[in-house]
Amino acid sequence: MHGLINRSIQLFMRDTYGEERWRAVARAAGIGPEGFEPMLAYDDSVTDTLLAMVATHLDKPEAAVLEDLGTYLVSHETTRGVRRLLRFSGESFADFLHSLDDLPSRSRLAMPDLDLPELELREEQGGRFRLFVLSTQRGWGYVMLGLLRAMADDYGALVMMDMAPGASSVAVIEIALLDSAYAEGRAFSLAEGVAQEGVAPAAGKASARTRQEGGTP
Repeated sequence: MHGLINRSIQLFMRDTYGEERWRAVARAAGIGPEGFEPMLAYDDSVTDTLLAMVATHLDKPEAAVLEDLGTYLVSHETTRGVRRLLRFSGESFADFLHSLDDLPSRSRLAMPDLDLPELELREEQGGRFRLFVLSTQRGWGYVMLGLLRAMADDYGALVMMDMAPGASSVAVIEIALLDSAYAEGRAFSLAEGVAQEGVAPAAGKASARTRQEGGTP
């Protein structure tokens, strides 16, 4: 596994739950407190053990941890570069969805050895989409689910989404775009290429937090 993936899990744990809780997870996983070097490669078993220890320490299913990780990658100040990269995809959440097919190849321009899953978006009627997440590594579907929820909030879109039931070898996310301008999203300037933080929701409107069709696995 690319070290950047393991490093992201480390930063998620540290930034969300604190340095001491990260150190406790690191000890349980047999990892030094300094954690991972982003540019190195690690055996997949290291990542599997790390995720298992995080899930155990937080008393959450691994699927929920991975979904939280996806949300963290977009919403936290530490990883603001990820949000900036994704917001360059378009001015609306629908534009962003249609750009997902190209995301792995764009990411490889910056990091050729980063093995991201292939993404395939299929548009259906009535603002419905299905996103296929193709990877030999388990868990990417839940990371993408968390990332999509956070991006919907970022754009101010009202969206319902969840993992398709019965998906096994290929993760499938079912997406229903109900209102692309439900609330005022976080400010972002495409012209300047700079993410701007801290925009309050539009007066009189509820949060654009995405609604989930059923509980997290």
